[in-house]
Amino acid sequence: MNGKARPRPTDILRLMRPKHYVKNFLIFISITFDRNLFHPAVLVRALLGFSAFCLLSSAVYILNDIRDADADRQHEVKRNRPIASGAVPVPAAWVLLTVLLAAAFSIQLAVFGGQGLPFLLAYFAVNLGYSLGLKHIPFLDILLLVLGFVLRVVYGAAIVNSSTSAWVYLTIFSLSFYLGLGKRRNELTKASGATRRVLQYYSYEFLDKFMYLCLTLAVTFYALWSADAEVAAKYGTDKLVWTVPLVIVILMKYSADIESNSYGDPVDVVMHDKVLLALSVLFALTIIGLIYLPGLI
Repeated sequence: MNGKARPRPTDILRLMRPKHYVKNFLIFISITFDRNLFHPAVLVRALLGFSAFCLLSSAVYILNDIRDADADRQHEVKRNRPIASGAVPVPAAWVLLTVLLAAAFSIQLAVFGGQGLPFLLAYFAVNLGYSLGLKHIPFLDILLLVLGFVLRVVYGAAIVNSSTSAWVYLTIFSLSFYLGLGKRRNELTKASGATRRVLQYYSYEFLDKFMYLCLTLAVTFYALWSADAEVAAKYGTDKLVWTVPLVIVILMKYSADIESNSYGDPVDVVMHDKVLLALSVLFALTIIGLIYLPGLI
C-alpha cells in the first residue's frame, strides 16, 4: 500500500481495538458492589470514566502497534494489524494517538478533575513503559499486564468515591496473574523469540504451574468473599456462595479454550466462545440479582 494513501475508516477502527473495551467494564465493579449501578448520577460518572478509559486504552494500543510493527510482521496473526500490514501509515497513527490522548484527558479533567487522575496517569505510564521496552523484562512484563487490569478497578472506585472489598481485589489480582501467565504460556507454544523476546526467559512448565496456582488462589479468594459474614449482612443474602460453582465452570471452560488452539488473549478467548460468553453473562446477571434483589433470588 502507498504510504500516503488515506486509511479506510474500518482500518482506523481496527487500530483502536474496540473489542478490547470489554476489559474496561472492570470500572463498574465498585459501583456494582456498592449497589449504585442503577443510581443515575453515579452511573453517568462511571460511564464517562469508562469512555475516558476506552479512549486512553486505544491510544496505548496504537503506541504499542507502532513500536511493534516490525515484530508483528513476522507473526502469523499480528501481521494483519493495520500498521504492520501498511493499511494505516505511521504518521496517521501518531495523529490518531494524539487526538485520543487529548480526548481522554479532556473528559477526565472536565468531569472528574483530579479525582481518579493518578490512576489514569498510572495506567498510561504502565503501558508507556511496557511499549518502550519493559515488556522485554521477564516477570515485570506479566506484572505490568496485571496492573493494567487492577488499575481499571481502582480508577472506577476513585471516580465515584466507592470502595471494594479486599477479597475482591485479591481475586482480581490472582485472576489477572492467571490471565497474564496463560497468555505468555500460549505465546511460548506458538510464537518465536523474534515476535516476543521475553519468551526466551520462560519455560512452559514454569508458566503452566504458576498459572494454575493463581487460578486456585482466585477461586479461593472469591469463595472467601462470597462466604464472608460481613458481605452476607451487607447484601442481605447468604446465597452468594452458590455462585462459586458457576465461577469454577467458567474458569474450566476458559482453561479448556486456552489449552486448545489459542494465543491466550483473554478477549479473543471469550469473544470466540459463545458458551463461555453466555456463562459469563449469566454470572454477571446472577451477581446483580443477588446483590440488588436478595429477597427474590
